[in-house]
Amino acid sequence: MNEQYLMAKALFRATAVIAVTGITVTPATATEPCGDLGECKVLIEMNTTDGDIGLHFLVDGDDLVKVEGKNPDGRKFFKADAKKELREQFFTETFVESAEPLCRAELAEEEGEEVVTLEEFLERWAPGTYVFKGKGDGGEKPQGETELTYDLPAAPMDLMFDDVTDVISWVAGDDLGECATNAELHELVMEGVLPRHPEDVLVDAWEVVFEPDVDDGDPLGKLKFTIRLAGDITTKAVTVPTEYLADLPDDTLVKIEVGAIGGEDNATFTEIFDICVNEDEGCGDDD
Repeated sequence: MNEQYLMAKALFRATAVIAVTGITVTPATATEPCGDLGECKVLIEMNTTDGDIGLHFLVDGDDLVKVEGKNPDGRKFFKADAKKELREQFFTETFVESAEPLCRAELAEEEGEEVVTLEEFLERWAPGTYVFKGKGDGGEKPQGETELTYDLPAAPMDLMFDDVTDVISWVAGDDLGECATNAELHELVMEGVLPRHPEDVLVDAWEVVFEPDVDDGDPLGKLKFTIRLAGDITTKAVTVPTEYLADLPDDTLVKIEVGAIGGEDNATFTEIFDICVNEDEGCGDDD
C-alpha cells in the first residue's frame, strides 16, 4: 500500500472511533451568520508552554474580490484584494494568523527576538466590535461584525499521557503559563487591564491534539488525532484510538496539546513533548 493510502486510512479510522464513543463534541463558534457574510471571528490564541501570543481572524463570504477589517476605533487593520487568476475565480474564506511574539524577554533565545508582553498585546488589540467588509464580483458589499474580548480562559495544567491505557488527561488551570502567573493576573485584574481572572473565565470547550513530533514537510505530520470536547465534562480525559496508534510507525515521537476555549473563542494551549509511542528500540533523544 502506498503512503497516502495509509495516511488516509488512519485518518478515517480515527474519525470513525470518535463518532462511536458517544463523547459530546463542541464545534467552533465563529459568528455565523455574520451580517451579510457567512461567518467571521476574531480571537486571541496563546501557547502558554512556549510563551507566545497572537491574534487570529476569519472571514467567509461568497465570490469575494476584496475583504477588509476595521478595529473598534473604525481604523482599517487588514485588507486583501484578489488579483489576476484569483480575480477571475474569486475567493471565499480568509483565515489569518498574526505572528506570535514571545510574551517574556526571559524566553528569548536570540538577541533582538521580538517580545510583546500580555499587557502590551492587549494594549495593541482593543476589545470590542470588529467590522469586516467584503466586495463581491457583482459589486455587492457584504458586511458583518464580531466581538473580541479579554476573557482569557486559564491554561490547562498537569497534562499526562498514560501509555498503558492510551489516555490523555489534564486539569483546569489557574494561570497563563509562561505568559502570566496567578499573582500577575490578579494584579492585571486590579489594574483594570483584564475584566476577570482567567481562572474565573468559563471554559466552553477543550481541544485536544495528539500528533507526531516531526520536521515540517514530513508526511507523518499529517496524521493528527484532534477532538473538541464540551467544557463542562467532569472527567477531563480522552482516549487516543487504538486504530490510530496502530497506524503510526514503531518508535514515533509525539507531542500533545490541550487547549481551553472560552470568552468568544479565545484559546490558551498547553503542550507536552517527548512522548514515545509504539516503542520498540526507543525514540533516540527521548528521555
